Amino acid sequence: MIKNFLEIGEITGTHGVRGEVRMNPWCDSPEFVKGFRTLYFDGNGVSSVKLKSVRPHGNVVLLKLEGVDTVEDAQKLRGKLLYMKRSDAQLPEGHFFVAELIGCKVYDADNSDICYGELTDVSETGANDVWHITNEKGEYLIPSIPDVVIETDVASDCILIRPLKGIFDDED
Repeated sequence: MIKNFLEIGEITGTHGVRGEVRMNPWCDSPEFVKGFRTLYFDGNGVSSVKLKSVRPHGNVVLLKLEGVDTVEDAQKLRGKLLYMKRSDAQLPEGHFFVAELIGCKVYDADNSDICYGELTDVSETGANDVWHITNEKGEYLIPSIPDVVIETDVASDCILIRPLKGIFDDED
C-alpha cells in the first residue's frame, strides 16, 4: 500500500548544546535524509518541523530543527519518531519503500489463483534483497530478482512472482 507518510527515523538523543538532535535513520543511508527540508512528528503530516541543517555522522544523522535551540528543547524530543512525506522523496520509477511492500499479497505470475502468502519482511544481502513470504505453512524466502519478481503493484497490495523450483514445493 502506498503511504503518504513513512517513518524515517527516531530521535535518540542530543548533540552539543545548541539544540541539535541525533536521529537513528531507518533508511538505506543517512545521506538519504539530506534530501528533505521538512519532516513530521506524526504519520498524518499534521505536525511538521523545518530542518535547518542535516549532517550524516557515522550511522546516525545530526539534525538542527527549527524552534529547537537549546539542549533542553532537544532533550524533550528523545524517543520521538520522525516521518517523511513520500512525495518529497526522489525514488526512481518502479521503486518502493520496504514499508509499502510489507503486507502485500504474493501471487503466482502464471496462475493468479495461487496465493503464496503475504510479504512480511525484507532482508538486505550483498547481492539482492530477500523477501520473506509467510502463509499458514510457514515462512519462505525468495530472492528479489527480476527472474522471480515479475510485477509489483503496491497500490493494489499485489506482487506477482515466478518462484524458483523447490521454494514452495518439494521439487528438486
